[in-house]
Amino acid sequence: MLQCIFLVSDSGEVMLEKQLTGHRVDRSICAWFWDQAISQGDSFKQQPVIASPTHYLFQVVREGITFLACTQVEMPPLMAIEFLCRVADVLNDYLGGLNEDLIKDNFVIVYELLDEMIDNGFPLTTEPNILQEMIAPPNLVSKVLSVVTGSSSNVSDTLPGATASCVPWRTADPKYANNEIYVDLAEEMDATINRDGFLVKCEIYGEVQVNSHITGLPDLTLSFANPSILDSVRFHPCVRFRPWESNQILSFVPPDGQFKLMSYRVRNLKNTPIYVKPQLTSDAGTCRVSVLVGIKNDPGKTIDAVTVQFQLPSCIVSADLTSNHGTVNILSNKTCTWSIGRIPKDKSPSMSGTLVLETGLERLHVFPTFQVGFKIMGVALSGLKIDKLDLKTVPYRFYKGFRALTKSGEFDVRS
Repeated sequence: MLQCIFLVSDSGEVMLEKQLTGHRVDRSICAWFWDQAISQGDSFKQQPVIASPTHYLFQVVREGITFLACTQVEMPPLMAIEFLCRVADVLNDYLGGLNEDLIKDNFVIVYELLDEMIDNGFPLTTEPNILQEMIAPPNLVSKVLSVVTGSSSNVSDTLPGATASCVPWRTADPKYANNEIYVDLAEEMDATINRDGFLVKCEIYGEVQVNSHITGLPDLTLSFANPSILDSVRFHPCVRFRPWESNQILSFVPPDGQFKLMSYRVRNLKNTPIYVKPQLTSDAGTCRVSVLVGIKNDPGKTIDAVTVQFQLPSCIVSADLTSNHGTVNILSNKTCTWSIGRIPKDKSPSMSGTLVLETGLERLHVFPTFQVGFKIMGVALSGLKIDKLDLKTVPYRFYKGFRALTKSGEFDVRS
């Protein structure tokens, strides 16, 4: 049972406090939490569960905002962490993003959502589709009406029909002229390449995202051609676990609209789609930089939005970098970004130039790590393939579409 939720900004300011039970949690617990975060650094913020002298704390960090929950009683930690993740996802959907200004501008809606999502410390309604029937998302019209009428409540007077249904995640009896469902495989590639060019780690984090607009109460089954490659799978509550456990088939009654059906990881991949080869040589107070980028394993689709970014060491006084393709920008905080875009077929993009070291330094002793970005439409680099999607219980035809997208996650090349 959770007793209190705090939203803390990256400066340590408590933006929002929501007491969940009759036992009031003092705000001083946030001061203790922030003191520990400052003294221990990033390692403290990576701990999802923290034991303070008086409370158990659970934290989830999204876009610089810390979602902090407190309790003094024993409870499953994963339930608290999952609930905080749901709160962050719902706020992101409602507000169109997550930042300090958005939360401060929509205090009323944030409090109304928390009132519906948790009751007396226990999670209650966390499905976005049902919440949107209960609480209208903010828009310009609602803000104007609240100013004119003096009413700031967005809560509906009627209870959604799905709250009494056996499938509470689905809107009650939706009707559509065109019945359609779209399934997207959205993947991120995380990779680490050492200074010798060897692949240290390469894995995929992926999500099966669904957009469903089907009349009635459809019962769907989705199967993959190669489900054995999947690891660390995580499902939406609508998925029946037994068919997956026995036959690796997803059987579910979908929510109405957009939702994440499942997430997964594919580990120990052997190849990356592009290569980045940095070379840094320093002597006599200067450092010569050369970076080559090219296609390593052609995925069969265009590689777009290629970027290479790195942080210049603090000992660098000035930098003169140019490229034969794309643009190079150096910001005041010494972040260098090389925007390549699409890799041309007739030449390999390269960047070169000279870095000037501060007085007294002959050689560069701290070498940067290069963060690589890219996007590939139409292919899932994990190799995961959808076999078929079938609709049961509803006799009419429906349209189904499939897409795939892979982009870079934490793709680091060491120099």
